Amino acid sequence: MKTEVSVAATFIGGLLSSSDSLTGDQLQIFTHTLTNALLEHYQHHWFPQAPCRGSGYRCLWINCKMDPHKGKAASAVGFTQEQLFSSLPAELTLWVDPYEVSYRIGEDGSICVLYKSSPLRHSLTLTSVELFTLSPLCISL
Repeated sequence: MKTEVSVAATFIGGLLSSSDSLTGDQLQIFTHTLTNALLEHYQHHWFPQAPCRGSGYRCLWINCKMDPHKGKAASAVGFTQEQLFSSLPAELTLWVDPYEVSYRIGEDGSICVLYKSSPLRHSLTLTSVELFTLSPLCISL
């Protein structure tokens, strides 16, 4: 779970870094705070034996309102939810599931995979987050 959550938090931090809204230290605090908030939130909703179970609970979204976990991380660096909202895509969906993290920008956008593993290789093989944030695998719907 820690790997998937770290990938998701790092991805959101990467989106924020491209907007030049936060310093490097603020981004690090934001990512760390978001990681811890999500680990706590997902603690009893993580089912590696049935990865789709609880996926709605683990889905992070930004549309008309801010996901509370990202809002908590924003306030940790003195960023208002409005500032955070304006620094991220207007419509972002992020799925954090056992063995896979994927996202979609826009309602009709392609689904892009940031991280993918298998149950057998999960503890042995970790893929670089930077690799996936630079060239995610996208699936058109």
